[in-house]
Amino acid sequence: MRAPTTINRYIFREFFPPFGISLCFLTFVFLMTRIPEIMNLVVNYNADLMAVLLLILFTLPRFLEFTIPMSVMVAVLLIFVRMSVENEMTAVKGAGLSLYRLLPPVLIFCVLGTVLTLFITVFAVPWGKLSVKEKTLALARSSMDLALEERQFNTRLEDFMIYVSHVDLKTRDLTDVFIEDRTVKGMTRISIAPKGRLLHSQDTNMYTIRLYNGMINQVDIENKEVSNIRFGHYDINIDLARIQQGGDKNIQKDLDEFTIRELMHFIRAGKPDDMEMSEAKMVLHEKFSVPFACLFLGLLAFPLGVQSLVTGRSSGLGLGVFFLLVYYILLAGGWSAGETGRFPPVLGMWIPNLVMAGTGVYLLKRNADENPVKMPSLVAKAWARVNHLYSKLIRHDLPA
Repeated sequence: MRAPTTINRYIFREFFPPFGISLCFLTFVFLMTRIPEIMNLVVNYNADLMAVLLLILFTLPRFLEFTIPMSVMVAVLLIFVRMSVENEMTAVKGAGLSLYRLLPPVLIFCVLGTVLTLFITVFAVPWGKLSVKEKTLALARSSMDLALEERQFNTRLEDFMIYVSHVDLKTRDLTDVFIEDRTVKGMTRISIAPKGRLLHSQDTNMYTIRLYNGMINQVDIENKEVSNIRFGHYDINIDLARIQQGGDKNIQKDLDEFTIRELMHFIRAGKPDDMEMSEAKMVLHEKFSVPFACLFLGLLAFPLGVQSLVTGRSSGLGLGVFFLLVYYILLAGGWSAGETGRFPPVLGMWIPNLVMAGTGVYLLKRNADENPVKMPSLVAKAWARVNHLYSKLIRHDLPA
């Protein structure tokens, strides 16, 4: 009994270094997708360093929701590939231990990953997304430049919706401007102009959007009257000080910013919009299905790594990458199908996990019976080609 316990402890400890390295690397890669947006804030809108760091912090939970399951699978896969290639698995089998006796450290490690990811999806992701929205609104309310995003219907400013086709950040000239003004109660003014300019006095928080050669459509809701006015130039004044005093009371949460309790209340309320109801159910199931992917992907990675003892290192790694891609393709497909309301949300979010779990159990049984599954020929050829190109690149970079 002591030998299996010692081996299991050894395997369990070995998981953490590759998990940590993989988690840092994958999270950094995901974070790089936000670099253009962050650089835009710093260079064009003079956002301070603290605001940028906070935005990065608030964004991390959404990345960790996906990088933790990926890192769990990578860690399990790499450790057993290494043990197979270095003949440690041969020694384990020679000691009379079956693969099933090595399952406890894998399951414990995967359960820890599941618990960590569950905390991220249930608590950190809603907090992070809402914090990003609040911080972005605060930045927009402190500077009109941030509120004038190109080709976006911007509702960050209270009582205004602004659309601008193009903004010249140097001259502050605007092209194709659409502004919906609701500052007067019971009345909506829609101003349209081909050209405009943003004016600002450095001593005040008052901004002026000056429009040229445009038209105003004014709708009086109370009196049910509509009027149309053409103008040579027209000024719309926006007082940021008044808007800032409004705080965040007007911020409305999206479904993916809801807590579990809020989602359950929303679903039980039975909203008439079927698509919105389906989306709420998808978000709720995603909060639990993605964390449990740690368990099922880890269970799948175990036999994939072990079978490298028979079929070679590239087979296990290649199949690991293949199944990881399959999982996220199934997850994206399930979301798209369930969001329409024509496919049960519970199936859309849980079928990828069931597929990975079934495949993992099947491969584990085949490997335990010394009958590993070979990589599909098409995947094998593609993976061999990648390895060949990588080897050539390494040889080319090495000094003669």
